[in-house]
Amino acid sequence: MSSLLSKEIYEYLGEFRYQLRKFLKFSEAAAKEQGITSQQHQLILAIQGFPGKSIVTTGELAERLQITHHACVGLIDRCEEAGLVERESNPEDGRSVLIRVTNKGLNILEKLSEIHLEEINNIQLFKQFTKM
Repeated sequence: MSSLLSKEIYEYLGEFRYQLRKFLKFSEAAAKEQGITSQQHQLILAIQGFPGKSIVTTGELAERLQITHHACVGLIDRCEEAGLVERESNPEDGRSVLIRVTNKGLNILEKLSEIHLEEINNIQLFKQFTKM
C-alpha cells in the first residue's frame, strides 16, 4: 500500500509533535519555577487571554481548558487558595460566579508569558515549515 503523504509531511508532523512536547515540558518547568502548577498557569492564562474580556464564568473556563465543570471548580478552588484568582457574583446570572485574575496572578502570568514568547520564537519548526 502506497502512502498519499510524502516523507516530508510525516517528518513535519513528527517534528511538530516533538516540538509541542518540548514546549509543554518547558512550560511545566517554568510554572514550577514561579511556584505554581502547569494547570494553574493554564487557568490564569485562559482567563486573561479570553477573547474580549478578562473575567469569565466557570463554564467558559472549563470549555477553554477542555476539562469537566467539576474539575474546573476544583482547579479554581486551588488557584483561589494560592491567591491567583478571585470569585465574584455574576450580576447577570445569580446561579454562576465570575472568575478574575488577581494582581499576584497577573504578576506571575506576565513573567511566564514573557519567557513563553521567547521560547516560541526559538522554535524553528514554525519558521521552517510555514511555506507548506
